[in-house]
Amino acid sequence: MRFSNPVYDGSFADPQIIAVGNEYYAFATNGPLGNVQTLTSRDLVSWEPVGDALPSLPSWTAPGRVWAPEVAAHAPDRYVMYYTSRDVAADRQAVGVAEASAPEGPYVDKSMNPFISQVDEGGSIDASPFQDSTGRRWLYWKNDGNAIGVDTWIYVSELSPEGLSLIGPRHRLIKQDLPWEGNLVEAPYMVERNGKFHLFYSANAFDKADYAVGHALCESPTGPCVKSGAPILTSSPDAAGPGHNMVLGNWFVYHAWDPAQPGTDPKGRTMWLSHLTWPNNHPVVQQPTRSMTSEDLGEDG
Repeated sequence: MRFSNPVYDGSFADPQIIAVGNEYYAFATNGPLGNVQTLTSRDLVSWEPVGDALPSLPSWTAPGRVWAPEVAAHAPDRYVMYYTSRDVAADRQAVGVAEASAPEGPYVDKSMNPFISQVDEGGSIDASPFQDSTGRRWLYWKNDGNAIGVDTWIYVSELSPEGLSLIGPRHRLIKQDLPWEGNLVEAPYMVERNGKFHLFYSANAFDKADYAVGHALCESPTGPCVKSGAPILTSSPDAAGPGHNMVLGNWFVYHAWDPAQPGTDPKGRTMWLSHLTWPNNHPVVQQPTRSMTSEDLGEDG
């Protein structure tokens, strides 16, 4: 079957998708559908709006400032969402956590303070949960150092089994140190495959065509990690600024914007799919293209 990118052409930045039974649920940064925009689909191609998965916010933040939500399924009746919002008192970005009994929500955050708040390092954003093959849970995120002119690091710490507290030390994995990365790395997403750990991340400025996705190979969930070098997903004639990816089977899910439109408008970021293959156990991502086929790829492409 052929289909066209973007698979959702409304405002849908920082997308994440989970599979629950025969349904897919997609979550994204605040926009027309609410604080946490939510869609559902049966085929990853045709999406229907659900609404707002996080309709009420805790007292430490404010509406219109919710970004990069990601959900981890813990049980058929328990889902945990990590999201970024503005810590109003500190005037910095911070990470919150909320729970729901259904994948579409409503998620509830009863906290009086953020889950992670690195005020001295510029803030904390882009939290991404990961469960390894042993069942241990981890949380990756970025300190928002570019907000205050310091280094940006991808951090990781072990999560408690219920996902509501950090129980281990905080490890620094990578920072911006390659020319293409500009002033920052962000949007971590970890994948375990054949005993290796693959850290995907975005770098450079989200509203510029230089924004792209990089990859690092890690020895464990806590590193050490070695970057592959050049980005693995970059702008194309069809899409600019591809980034903030996640992986779902053989699909690479990310946002991008129309090169013919100004990239400075965050609402121009839409949801895209590209094929992901693993020749020689290294990820290769199809560059952004509007015309796609949904054939079932083999595990190694």
